[in-house]
Amino acid sequence: MNRLSGRTVRVMLSLGLALCAASLWVGCGALPSSGRHDSHTHLQRAKVHLAAGDYRRAVEACQQEVAAHPSAETYTYLTYVYQALDAYTDSLARTDQWVAMEHLYLNLAAGRTEDLVDPPDVLARIAKEMIQSAVQKQSDVTAALAMRLDSAAVARVWAQQTAWRKMRPDGWWFGVPSGWPW
Repeated sequence: MNRLSGRTVRVMLSLGLALCAASLWVGCGALPSSGRHDSHTHLQRAKVHLAAGDYRRAVEACQQEVAAHPSAETYTYLTYVYQALDAYTDSLARTDQWVAMEHLYLNLAAGRTEDLVDPPDVLARIAKEMIQSAVQKQSDVTAALAMRLDSAAVARVWAQQTAWRKMRPDGWWFGVPSGWPW
C-alpha cells in the first residue's frame, strides 16, 4: 500500500472541502430571485449573520450593500455592524469569555478551507485589542462617509439604533432595529 505525503493529504482534504462547500452554496446558499430589484438581500443576509454572531459575514454583506447601493443609510448600517462587533468584543472581555474571544477572532480571520488544516492561533486578549482597534477606526470612517452623503438620514437612522440599544443593553449586537429594511 502506498503512503500519501502529508501535503497530498492536505491538498485532497482542501479540494474535498471546497467541493462540499461549493455544492452546499449552490444547493441552499443562493437567495431566490423574485424578478424584482434585490436591493436588500445583502442586508437580509447581514441580519441573519448578526443573529448567529458571524460578524465576518455580516460585515461582508454590509460592504456588498454599500458597493451595490451606496447611500448614507447603507454606510450607517455598515457603521452599526462595526459597532456591534466592538460591543460584542467588549462584552466577552467584561465577562472573561476568552475562549469565545478566540472563536470570534477565528471567525474574523478564517474563512478558507486551508484554515481547517492550518488554523491560525492567537492569544485572546491580543485578539480583543486588535479587533476593537480596527473596528473602531472603520466605524469612524464609515460614519464620516455617511455624514458626507446625508446627515439628516444618518440622524434618523442613528436615533432608531440608539433606541434599539437602550431596549436591549445586553445583546443589541446580535440584531438590528425592527424599523430597518433588513
